[in-house]
Amino acid sequence: MHRSLALLLAFAPPLAGDPLGDPPASLDGDFLQGGMVRGRTAPGAEVRLDGTAVRVSADGRFIIGFGRDAPARSVLEVVLPDGERSRRVVAVRQRTYEVQRIDNLDENLVTPPPETFARIRQEQALIAEVRRRTLDHQDCFGKFQWPLTNTITGVYGSARILNGRPRSPHYGIDIAAPAGTVVRAPAGGVVTLVHDMYFSGTTLVLDHGYGVSSTFLHLSKALVAPGAHVVQGTPIAEVGASGRVTGAHLDWRVNWLERRLDPQLLAGPM
Repeated sequence: MHRSLALLLAFAPPLAGDPLGDPPASLDGDFLQGGMVRGRTAPGAEVRLDGTAVRVSADGRFIIGFGRDAPARSVLEVVLPDGERSRRVVAVRQRTYEVQRIDNLDENLVTPPPETFARIRQEQALIAEVRRRTLDHQDCFGKFQWPLTNTITGVYGSARILNGRPRSPHYGIDIAAPAGTVVRAPAGGVVTLVHDMYFSGTTLVLDHGYGVSSTFLHLSKALVAPGAHVVQGTPIAEVGASGRVTGAHLDWRVNWLERRLDPQLLAGPM
């Protein structure tokens, strides 16, 4: 490896826009738990984050992301087209999350009866499969907008206490809105799933490319079908109160592959 390239890839923490390789490349985004980073390297390079293969576009662009509980260090590896290999330790800022208590939920939605377990497992496998895809469209590299604007009632990462019992953290942003309020695509993409699920009710997944997807939960109905290509701002669904809820709202979630990201970091202040 060239000495200059080795030095560039060995330091931590990274800064937005700092050099990644030779020829010049960059990383830009949120280097913290729940954050997404857009990168660029030499066309034809191979990239891995913590051993996970990262899809790279023909012009060298890629996405990486850090989950809610990401450790303080991640390892980014790059193999340039000429075979040079580089390894970089990336610092990931840690966060403190809120605790949210929700009572008066249907007890079957907090602790599902045994006869629902098979359905829940099938739905979990279905949504995991669509989130693992890395389609080639490039909407993920553009700016995201809010799918609707109203009062935020739940935030990313919060520990959930449901009917007095600890449950999985909240991985999305809850936005209160009347049933029937239009939900718009926060970025362009392809609809990869519309399905009625036990916990999340009517659920829609919109793939933005390169492992990045949005999921919209508790809808009253979808306005688009799987396979539809939509542009940013397209009406895709209506707010509802389906699944495990106490009232009508939108739960918007963003993934990079299996890693849950914070939608608020992508959309910015409402």
